[in-house]
Amino acid sequence: MKYYTSKVGRAIHDWQMIKDGDKIAVGLSGGKDSSLLLYLLAQLRRHAPVDFDLVGLHIDMGWNMDIAPIEEMCRDLGVELIVEKTLIGPIVFHHRKEKNPCSLCANMRRGALCTTARRLGIGKIALAHHMDDAIETLLLNMFYTGTTRCFLPVTFLDRTQVTVIRPLIYLPEKMIAAAAAKLNLPAIPSPCPHSGSSRRQEIKEFIAIAEKKIPRIRRNLLGALQHVKTAELWINPPGRKND
Repeated sequence: MKYYTSKVGRAIHDWQMIKDGDKIAVGLSGGKDSSLLLYLLAQLRRHAPVDFDLVGLHIDMGWNMDIAPIEEMCRDLGVELIVEKTLIGPIVFHHRKEKNPCSLCANMRRGALCTTARRLGIGKIALAHHMDDAIETLLLNMFYTGTTRCFLPVTFLDRTQVTVIRPLIYLPEKMIAAAAAKLNLPAIPSPCPHSGSSRRQEIKEFIAIAEKKIPRIRRNLLGALQHVKTAELWINPPGRKND
């Protein structure tokens, strides 16, 4: 696991994600990504030059998901698990019957994470977004909204006064899946009705096809996020009035 901890440590150092005395809630969805994130942060905590606390935070979406594997993992790592019950799933899919529910669902889940963390006096939330998530988000915005946008490795949220960090941003999804399987970490199947049929899945499949002709496409797209030349983008044409 040395390679993985070094990549996470590099992300933490590059973006100054963790400071001495931080209390960090790791958002645990039950998937392989968040399970590995908690495991790696728990390992890093033992040798890190700064002292920080960890708790696991699971948002119960109202799907009656069996979280026993998450509870067992947290016990093994000596990390407290906090479960916040919500009805986000039924609200989004049964009551509102959203045609494109992913964005609303993600926003409500993130809001529940931040609100709960704030209530408990926790200043930082670690989310398990990885390299492929960043690339897919960039393309999703470009293809579907016509904007060049992506989430940041570190984001301070004014409304809740909580900072969101993403320590897995330098790790690709395939390597995360391999590590989680090797460590036998929880990977609970998603009960979401749209699992595997979202726009993000379409982008994932698009990249997989493009990768056959452009083997370095993932690295290049990540590089595009890090080396933005705004002077060479069509920003604020001088002849256009503000819309």
